[in-house]
Amino acid sequence: MKTTEAIKLLRQYESRNVTFLEADGSWPIVWERAKGVHVWDADGKKYLDLTAAFGVAAAGHANPHVVKAGQQQMGKLLHAMGDVHPHALKAQLARELSRLTFERWSGGERTGKTIFCNSGFEAVEAALKTAMITGGKYGVIAFNGAYHGLGYGALNVTHRDHFKSPFRLQLREFANFVPFPTKPSDLAVVETLIGRLFQRGRVGAILVEPMQARGGINVPPPGFLPLLRKLCDRHGALLILDEIYTGFGRTGKWFACEHSNVVPDLICLGKALTGGFPLSACVGRADLMDAAWPASTGEAIHTSTFLGHPVGCAMALAQIAEIKKLKLPARSAQLGEYLLKLLAEKIPGRSYRVTVRGAGLMVGVELRRTDGQPATAEALRAIKAMLHRGYIMLPEGEHSHVISFTPPLTITQAQLAQTVQELKKVLAAE
Repeated sequence: MKTTEAIKLLRQYESRNVTFLEADGSWPIVWERAKGVHVWDADGKKYLDLTAAFGVAAAGHANPHVVKAGQQQMGKLLHAMGDVHPHALKAQLARELSRLTFERWSGGERTGKTIFCNSGFEAVEAALKTAMITGGKYGVIAFNGAYHGLGYGALNVTHRDHFKSPFRLQLREFANFVPFPTKPSDLAVVETLIGRLFQRGRVGAILVEPMQARGGINVPPPGFLPLLRKLCDRHGALLILDEIYTGFGRTGKWFACEHSNVVPDLICLGKALTGGFPLSACVGRADLMDAAWPASTGEAIHTSTFLGHPVGCAMALAQIAEIKKLKLPARSAQLGEYLLKLLAEKIPGRSYRVTVRGAGLMVGVELRRTDGQPATAEALRAIKAMLHRGYIMLPEGEHSHVISFTPPLTITQAQLAQTVQELKKVLAAE
């Protein structure tokens, strides 16, 4: 099916709020297949993917070992009964996630326990439920710019009004938002505001992305997570880290919290976990999870039909093995430093200022006009121009003025250099 036909069907049969369809046909492309760092559209054109499909394809699109694991599992056991009659791969993956997180962080002194979910926002909601059931405190502290998903539970802790306002009458709105710090001098203000919220009572958790992706590739100062850990310990609250985007090597460490050596109480994982299958996880300290959640008596109080899907578990185990074998967290750190150096060289622009930031292969190029306002139109034009040159990129930030780099961690230096060269040409024309 060619692009024009697929777009025609989408206009006719998909909810018009889902896919943005440019009237002149210049956006979007229709994906046909993907391999490694490349995507081919329905008309046969080849693209370099700088998004990893929202960060999912960390080990490359259609990684052969991950695909083989999924294919073999589909031929053996396509579905199981997640919370009734389990399958062995679910147990193996739960053990692997414990080893990657709490066991590794504690030198083997602690273990983790997992609630498997389907999408990232469900992992966040499992963490929110854990916080609620632990101490009976419904309040949550979250941050400006936060994106934790769009389910009704997660929507309460997602900051952007664009997503929330149509549904506000059906939301509990149990979250209190404070500024996300971007420089060390912000930390004192954040500490004061959080302290006041704790004094009001009924706050059971702080939920935060160690680095904000959808919020605009925002990198906090090194003291941020240690401050949150200290405040949670002082007030008896849980520290929940949303590493759905940043996890599995994206920022140059297995998990972004490792940049500041902070251990959360709960960590939410997804996206790169499987490399392409809908599976997510909320992993918590074993002692916390056992204290919070009662043993099942035959009817779980948090579950779903596809919980711990066998194909997803098989792919996740293969994906984690690939990330280890290819040493992708270290590769991400090295390539990220290289990319930041390339982008630090002067980027020409007639009508805007450029700011570059990031860690590992999560990097943002922010465009602002000379009056300080977000250069939204310029960023979107640049992304569309890059698409037509064969590069898939995405805008981030509330105003879509940050051009992001979140490619597969298997990308090469030469491919990054080629992308930056083309981006500079496009921005010079603005």
